[in-house]
Amino acid sequence: MLDGVSLDHLRTFVAAADAGSFSAAGRAIGRAQSVVSQSIANLEGQLGVRLFQRSGRYPELTQQGVNLLEDARRVVLEADKLKAKAKSLSGGLEPELSIVVDVMFPHNLLTNVLSRFKSQFPSTPLRLHVEALGAVSQTVLDGRCSLGITGTLPFPPPTLSTEALLSEPLVTVTAPGSRLASVEQPVRLQDIANETQLVLTDRSAITHGTDYGVQAKNIWRLADLGAKHALLRAGLGWGHMPLWLVADDLDDGRLVTITLEGPAAGIMPFQAVYPTNTLPGPAGRWFLDHIKIEEK
Repeated sequence: MLDGVSLDHLRTFVAAADAGSFSAAGRAIGRAQSVVSQSIANLEGQLGVRLFQRSGRYPELTQQGVNLLEDARRVVLEADKLKAKAKSLSGGLEPELSIVVDVMFPHNLLTNVLSRFKSQFPSTPLRLHVEALGAVSQTVLDGRCSLGITGTLPFPPPTLSTEALLSEPLVTVTAPGSRLASVEQPVRLQDIANETQLVLTDRSAITHGTDYGVQAKNIWRLADLGAKHALLRAGLGWGHMPLWLVADDLDDGRLVTITLEGPAAGIMPFQAVYPTNTLPGPAGRWFLDHIKIEEK
């Protein structure tokens, strides 16, 4: 019964479930609505269960459909990984390495690896973007970059594969003359409620409306980490920052750390993201491997 089930059937099933209608699924995968409907009907016949209830305006997953959806999604993703790996093994060096890096990623580490990359791949052009939050993954999803390093997006979209790289400490800082620098530590949450917190804002729709590490009521949102750094040093607020960026300021007294009541700023785990159906080529694989080597 299952021998006639094809990957195309399963892709169509997943697309219809994700899109919410057969017509939207057809647009997503480049098929006519009638073809999507027929593929779903064929799959239902092969499986012997009804996947969608078609009595309403839009098809709704049946309980059998809900139970089988994640299995179908897993089969499709594993097939994409297999094809991507085969393509990577058979292909040559990428004509260009296009990467997008989270603004919080340590610049010295990135510079050191890229210096070695230039010696290893002198004829390979490099295109580098720097983004924050969900914009890193969005840049990969849009095809503008083939590889990303994100640290502020804990749950990337399911069409992206992830690979753990390293972790960097975060600290909470303010200017030495600010009120928060002089209050008893740890600072109570009620004491920071009306103090200005400086936070990065997301320029993508992936995490729109989701705040990470926001604890105050009075918030200034900035699209640039350099601007946030400058405003912190100017005493215009407090915020969480990567230690590598503010270490000199802490040593020289331009900024001071504060401890907040409750969970600390902690660490930021960075991970690589790339399309599940397109694994990094030789240059991209070298880049990621040497990020890990350089960090050690």
